[in-house]
Amino acid sequence: MAKTRIAVIVGSLRKESFNRQLANALPALAPEVEFTQLRIDDLPPYNQDDDGAPAAPVKRLKSEILAAAGVIFVTPEYNRSMPGVLKNAIDHASRPYGQSAWKGKPSGVLGASIGAAGTAMAQQHLRNVLAYLDAPTLGQPEVFIHAKEGVFEGPGKLSESTSKFVQGWLQTYLEFVKRHGT
Repeated sequence: MAKTRIAVIVGSLRKESFNRQLANALPALAPEVEFTQLRIDDLPPYNQDDDGAPAAPVKRLKSEILAAAGVIFVTPEYNRSMPGVLKNAIDHASRPYGQSAWKGKPSGVLGASIGAAGTAMAQQHLRNVLAYLDAPTLGQPEVFIHAKEGVFEGPGKLSESTSKFVQGWLQTYLEFVKRHGT
């Protein structure tokens, strides 16, 4: 039986970002799942004039999203919202109008930040956009990780308590994907 394929989009371009570390930890928490981190750093700025002839990285992104059973967004919070690079990727994959890769795609949202509120505002903004794009999004539980001493135990490795918490969220998300079976 083939593994469930889940696309992962990290909203940070920084190689050692907390959110990249969180995304890198997911495969160990659900070895029965194929996690694929999608590249968004090579996308041009969205321009509606390009809808008729999208760049190769845009075509790749849309095809990877369409091939996945679901999408997990792992996002930092910049200025109380999602990063521009993440919004750019979302815009590209939603266009041209009527050809959105997001429609019906079960989505999950989580993030880590040094702020005490985690990534609550960024996640809320992202959820609003996903709702408009008709991408069903897991509402509960929410994951706002306060990236402080002891949360990460090395590259792609979470502390035991954080690992258990994220694994619980991940199992709930995977059940959500099965219920929405795209």
